[in-house]
Amino acid sequence: MSAVTREKNVHAQPAGHVWVPAATIAGLSLILAGGLELLGLLAGLNAGIARLVARHQLENLPQRLPEWGIWLAAGGFAFGLAVAILGTPGHGRRAVLWLTAVFLVAAWAPVLSLAAHVPDIGAPWVATLWSGVCAMVYAANHRMACDPPTRPSSQPAPDHDPR
Repeated sequence: MSAVTREKNVHAQPAGHVWVPAATIAGLSLILAGGLELLGLLAGLNAGIARLVARHQLENLPQRLPEWGIWLAAGGFAFGLAVAILGTPGHGRRAVLWLTAVFLVAAWAPVLSLAAHVPDIGAPWVATLWSGVCAMVYAANHRMACDPPTRPSSQPAPDHDPR
């Protein structure tokens, strides 16, 4: 007679992590934004945003944000959003975090124009958008530690209330 063994944890998805994937996602998001900057596409995006929020009065925006500050914000949002998404249980909550972060970065444009700054938010917006996409895909394809445990497929669901 052969011994019957029971598998303790059967999961279709591999275990996910937070810190290394978040750093990788943020780095790749910044590389994407940097590549778009080198191609000149962010300049067009920034000009379009400025025209939209300044209502064709760009001469009234004499100040510019420092370049290092823009990229620091892009890195902070990209890394922070990836960590937040990978550390939050539930796909719905992750989507709300992502959309909120993208909206917050987009909301900088009118605030900057009111402060007489050119709203150069293209790099932070692209980095935040892409970081959220990548983190959502990673979390959907991995079993994150914060997610509730799943019942192995070999165990049936209880039919009665255990109280």
